[in-house]
Amino acid sequence: MLTNTRLVHGQHDHSRCIDAALSRAEDVCQKKNAKLTPTRATVLSILWQSHRPLGAYQVQDRLSKIMGKVIAPPTVYRAIEFLLRLGLIHRLPSLNAYIGCPFPNSEHSNLFMICNECGCVAEMADASLNTLLQTACEKTNFELHSQNVELFGVCPQCSTPTINEDISHV
Repeated sequence: MLTNTRLVHGQHDHSRCIDAALSRAEDVCQKKNAKLTPTRATVLSILWQSHRPLGAYQVQDRLSKIMGKVIAPPTVYRAIEFLLRLGLIHRLPSLNAYIGCPFPNSEHSNLFMICNECGCVAEMADASLNTLLQTACEKTNFELHSQNVELFGVCPQCSTPTINEDISHV
């Protein structure tokens, strides 16, 4: 099983997430003979600044601030499409938003746990889920091209009572 839940739901330095994502992106681009332009790298960095998904217009706004000029939507959408095509980010259809992929070099099931409280998204991949989906498709002669499973609930960090809440119940 692959998961980034401990990282997502714990306090940590996001610059390490960004550095790791950019390093993985460079490796993927080199293997696929693709070019990670400065704009594409900056969009990827923006999507890794937190573990909360961002819509294309939020990315555009942040990119414009970083670049110091107005960035047109097509520029952002082209960068997003490139990153999606290489498996470096995911689209969360229910939120119409994007999030960085922590496992771009592995086959995984795109299972997302989305916290209703803080908005953080953790990703998990489990071989048994992949097997279940593949078996269902084989039984029905369905050719699976892609899938997303989005679970909504409350993350461990948000469901843990604070000290003040603990005292109020005494």
